[in-house]
Amino acid sequence: MIRIISGLYKGRRLKLVPSASVRPMQDKVKGALFNIVGDRLRGAVCLDGFAGTGSIGLEALSRGAARCVFVDEFYPAVKVIRDNVAHCGAEEKSVVMHREFNRAVIDLAGEGVRFDVVFLDPPYRLLEERNPLKVLRKRGLLQPGGLIVLRHFFKIEPKLGDFKLERRVDMGDDIMELFTSLPPSPPGKGAPAAAGAPAKKAGPPLPPRRRSPKMGA
Repeated sequence: MIRIISGLYKGRRLKLVPSASVRPMQDKVKGALFNIVGDRLRGAVCLDGFAGTGSIGLEALSRGAARCVFVDEFYPAVKVIRDNVAHCGAEEKSVVMHREFNRAVIDLAGEGVRFDVVFLDPPYRLLEERNPLKVLRKRGLLQPGGLIVLRHFFKIEPKLGDFKLERRVDMGDDIMELFTSLPPSPPGKGAPAAAGAPAKKAGPPLPPRRRSPKMGA
């Protein structure tokens, strides 16, 4: 059983995904994470990548985030996320995308969406094969001054360099790494734009609601 541990939806019990491949974050770890994130959530637009049950994005909404996009490519997880969003009454603050993560990032960038806080909890194997930070940086999805929170197994060392590592927290078998945008390059040297800076003027806070075989609210 997992639940919302604080805020507007405190105590709401959430459905689990019927698959051993989905690892919900334990309350102790989740509580420590949100104590660290703290005031950054107030009015924030969030991305819950590899969302699983949606418990992290819903916890963020419960604690004051304004909007959240939930992304998962595993359809049983997408169904559970939609049910959990509805159970919390958070439909108007949420968009649920049934997409592979990189494809979702490309689509969101095309909509002009930018995020204040990004939560990433990818499968262990995927983090060894791909670097989700790279596509976020290339597509400019993090607002200047925004925050990325990456959870990973302590034996895995993700590739760094796309964002500035602000803090690393050891939570037993879990490592939480907090990243922010890199500082801008010195002007006049032909350097590319600063990592994490928007590629264009920020558009609406979330993509418009629409229904398709791959995306729904």
